[in-house]
Amino acid sequence: MSAGPLLSAYIHVPFCAVRCGYCDFNTYTHAELGGGGSQAEYADNARAEMDLTLAADRAAGYEYEEVSTVFFGGGTPTLLPADDLVAMLDHLRSLIPLAADAEVTTEANPDSVTRASLSRLADGGITRVSIGMQSAVPSVLATLDRTHDPERVPQVVQWAKEAGLQVSLDLIYGTPGETLANVETSVRAALACEVDHLSAYSLIIEGNTAMARQLRRGELEAPDPDDMADKYELVDGLAAAAGLSWYEVSNWARTPAHRSRHNLAYWRGGDWWGIGPGAHRHRDGLRAWNVKHPSRYARMLAEGALPVADSEQVAVEDRLVERIMLELRIADGLPVEAVPAEHRAMLDVHRDRGHLEPEALAAGRAVLTLPGRLLADAVIRDLVP
Repeated sequence: MSAGPLLSAYIHVPFCAVRCGYCDFNTYTHAELGGGGSQAEYADNARAEMDLTLAADRAAGYEYEEVSTVFFGGGTPTLLPADDLVAMLDHLRSLIPLAADAEVTTEANPDSVTRASLSRLADGGITRVSIGMQSAVPSVLATLDRTHDPERVPQVVQWAKEAGLQVSLDLIYGTPGETLANVETSVRAALACEVDHLSAYSLIIEGNTAMARQLRRGELEAPDPDDMADKYELVDGLAAAAGLSWYEVSNWARTPAHRSRHNLAYWRGGDWWGIGPGAHRHRDGLRAWNVKHPSRYARMLAEGALPVADSEQVAVEDRLVERIMLELRIADGLPVEAVPAEHRAMLDVHRDRGHLEPEALAAGRAVLTLPGRLLADAVIRDLVP
């Protein structure tokens, strides 16, 4: 067997207390679950899938020496008891050792954790919590269908810090009806918590969501691209003034050590396991994804079957396109030689337009400027085959 590169593990916990109107992730409230696939059974199901995934990798000749990052995402992973998250992590560790400095993150909502649960998570090996703050403005939270009290956020951050956890606060900007002043209020509130990592994502309204239906009925106003750009620049400026530097278009960290190593593994095309309903996995260009519904997922595992819905071997040219799309979005940039020769002239064009850093380009890397980050998709289109 060959030892593969470092492995990351994503564990999808598909449960939410309520479904937010903007969300199109593979999540389920209790009322939507139907038979099987319950929260109480979830940790056992995830552990069974880990066993089957390890067996499949070994059968294919892959043997990973250690896991470098783990990410519990969702949904709301912290709707499960902290003991369940720790049990899943312990089982993963029993199959493949965790690196001594492994980064282990869980997403959480401000109202889905307590001081005691955060302490249990830290004691059990979780090192980082990513808290879905989204906004500090009650009217914006209401539009997003978020249920937490924004005044709870500083308290939860303090509890997490006392437990020894690194903390990221996650914001969304561009909610219908949200003003520039609302965004400033939210960013300043997040930075006042003195966290070392901030994420701020522009709201994308997918067509199959409740919010999209509200837009179609004229109940909400669609986000304006120029307004979104102004809000992004505001976030970036406030984060920089607080000592946080961008390292990916939507992410800022106080130091390189505070960057999300798990997400960087995605952006750099690493290998990862995807555990849970609807989760995706990647191994050396082979991409596979699980069945979505927790009940079907549980039934397949009960039958001893890996709950994969389908897979594809990503073509070499498509892997190159993905590499350009992802690596150009990070502050370390994209090596010039990764750009097809017939498109490299566009690097100079975008440098002259102010979209790429001249000094970085001269050193052989394409790194976006602030105006370039605002037009990242357009820059990427000019560089891909």
